[in-house]
Amino acid sequence: MKPPIRKPIGYLLAFLGLVLCLVAFARYQGLTWTVEDAPILWQRDLMFADTPDGQIVAIDSFDSKEVMVFKGEQGFLRGTLRALARERKRRGMGPEAPFRVIEHTDGRLTLLDPSTSQRIDLESFGPVNSAIFRNLKHP
Repeated sequence: MKPPIRKPIGYLLAFLGLVLCLVAFARYQGLTWTVEDAPILWQRDLMFADTPDGQIVAIDSFDSKEVMVFKGEQGFLRGTLRALARERKRRGMGPEAPFRVIEHTDGRLTLLDPSTSQRIDLESFGPVNSAIFRNLKHP
């Protein structure tokens, strides 16, 4: 006599196999699921530059005015900018195009590279880290 647990495990494995096959088929067909972004509350195109003394300067790309100077290590800021710059470098692009900081009406904050369409959803990293970019809002 077979143990009674084998039959439910067999059904579970068959179900998981079916799900994996459906996901593989969807990926093969190029099907994607996207969620529409909330309307934009504000956005700002900025360029970021390193200074000789190790600071980071945010510059408004519209009027080339200095928006903010970040002093100290600024690990989160450097890390997010480095991730987007890495993709530009991989595609053979330079640093001349600005990045876009976008706040949506639902409170989400996004750092977008219009050159590569890469984006980082900043609210995922917590309020302290996202506040760094939220402070770059127009006065």
